[in-house]
Amino acid sequence: MSERHNDKRAKTLWDLTRGQRLRYASAIGAMGLGILITFGVPLVFRTVLDEVLPSHGANRTWLHAVIEWIGITPSVASLLWTALSVTVVLTAIGGAFHYLRGRWAATAAEAIVRRIRDHLYGHLERLPCRFHDRADTGDVVQRCTSDVETLRVFLAAQVVEIGRAVLMLATVIPILVVLDPVMALIAVALFPVIIAFALGFFRRVRALFRLTDEAEAEMTTVLQENLTGIRVVRAFARQGFERGKFAEKNAEFRNRSERLVHAIGRYWALSDFLCLTQIGIVLLAGGWFLTQGVIGVGTLFAFFTYETMVIFPLRHLGRVLSETGKATVALSRLREILDEPEEDLGDADTDAIVPQLRGAIEVRNLTFAYGSDPVLHDIGFSVAPGETLALIGPPGAGKSTIIQLMLALYPYEHGSIRFDGRELRSLPARHVRAQIGVVLQEPFLYSRTLRENLLVGTRDAEQAAIEAAAEAACIHDGILEFEHGYDTQVGERGITLSGGQRQRVALARALVDEPPILVLDDALSAVDTHTETAILEALERRRGRHTTILIAHRLSTIAHADRILVLDGGRIVESGTHEQLIAGEGTYHRLWRIQGALDEELARDAQTMKVK
Repeated sequence: MSERHNDKRAKTLWDLTRGQRLRYASAIGAMGLGILITFGVPLVFRTVLDEVLPSHGANRTWLHAVIEWIGITPSVASLLWTALSVTVVLTAIGGAFHYLRGRWAATAAEAIVRRIRDHLYGHLERLPCRFHDRADTGDVVQRCTSDVETLRVFLAAQVVEIGRAVLMLATVIPILVVLDPVMALIAVALFPVIIAFALGFFRRVRALFRLTDEAEAEMTTVLQENLTGIRVVRAFARQGFERGKFAEKNAEFRNRSERLVHAIGRYWALSDFLCLTQIGIVLLAGGWFLTQGVIGVGTLFAFFTYETMVIFPLRHLGRVLSETGKATVALSRLREILDEPEEDLGDADTDAIVPQLRGAIEVRNLTFAYGSDPVLHDIGFSVAPGETLALIGPPGAGKSTIIQLMLALYPYEHGSIRFDGRELRSLPARHVRAQIGVVLQEPFLYSRTLRENLLVGTRDAEQAAIEAAAEAACIHDGILEFEHGYDTQVGERGITLSGGQRQRVALARALVDEPPILVLDDALSAVDTHTETAILEALERRRGRHTTILIAHRLSTIAHADRILVLDGGRIVESGTHEQLIAGEGTYHRLWRIQGALDEELARDAQTMKVK
């Protein structure tokens, strides 16, 4: 199982580099050239030392040839200046290649991460409601930000660093063997131990990274919930409780981060010990070989320099592997989202060949359950184009569920929903939703201008159409009272507006595009009776232009409907016109009598207050 997961992660990482593999190859190529050129510097100093020190001087080296070619008489000074010049040139060229490596790798990483963000956001937009019902918003936000950033750091630096460690080993070992095979064997004696230690650290730290990421996600969730509901928190004076809850998650995140830091600290300490031990072995063995006349000072210097150039990047392999662990954890958390199946929305080409809806709706034998227990039982009704159907019933009766199924927000298996005689499941969800103007129980407004909020459902509406919709929703005059009118910025979720204003803006938004089907899910609950009457009169004047489905708890709101369905326990218990239902002795009649008595009592109280 673990091998399959590793293979899947490796394949996913490989797939991510699609379109940027040439840049990565160029970065690794530039890094390889930079390493080769940089590794030439110790050879220069080796030659100089063996030339300058009489006990190990050589008769003629390549530096002599260079000096004579330039036209300078060979001497100690000319050797040193020539070596310095060659070192500066080699270092500059190597630095240029390392710059190109960093630039190309960073450019590739940014391009990949941008594609990941776009894909992730688009995927979240297409995931079904069932996913969003169970997902914590803070956790999803943390995955889309922190985990993506972790992946970016890995792609920008660590992918190339892995190649750097491999190239350095592949380059330096042959050089050491050429200089002295026995010393080369001594110089790499602890390399397998350092690599094995790094791999063991990688396996341990990966689990710690996952625990830390999960703790951060839980903390982010608490923060997001608190900021979203800050007014509720203050209204109930729960600041202390919320601070305590956040402190608990923050402490858990701190504790897990501390464990991670301790693990990393132990790795650096022990890897430092191993690396310095290996360098000490080279110095001791090289010093002994030097006293025996086996090698020269220049060769010992070259071995020491190459050892320090390679062993610390090799020790850095642990950091590379730890970052790889973080990246694999981040990638697996992102994959959990990306592996969620998207809902089939259809496409623009499909929409073009599907005829516009006229508004006829037919529901047959509809049974539905969110989990194991059905919330709708054998529901059936029909609505002709232009008619108004009202749904009423106690909370949990299934009214909003019927609307959500008609919007294809949830798939149903038992029963049928038909628009203009066509089964909903055979129609593109995008096509259906684009032709239903809906005002949900909790209207959501974006933190944009009122005009932008009104144009959410359409982008080509004229100002006259916007104002007509606002007039019908009885919000036009209210908008004009704002300093900037339709260009007034509303706060997050429309918080700067009252509940009634938010509902009326949402209603106007649904009316702007003149949809063939209009759904009002308790859309007038926050407006006063006078405004409700004005809105209903405006909707009555538009009668026949929309098939309207109306959900309300105030019976006065639905009295004008062509037909009223009374639901209870997920079943239709009564059906008929307002007059037919109040003439009976059922649930609707009892509700009408209770609400009527309550309205009369409120009217008497208001009159009494006026007299006083």
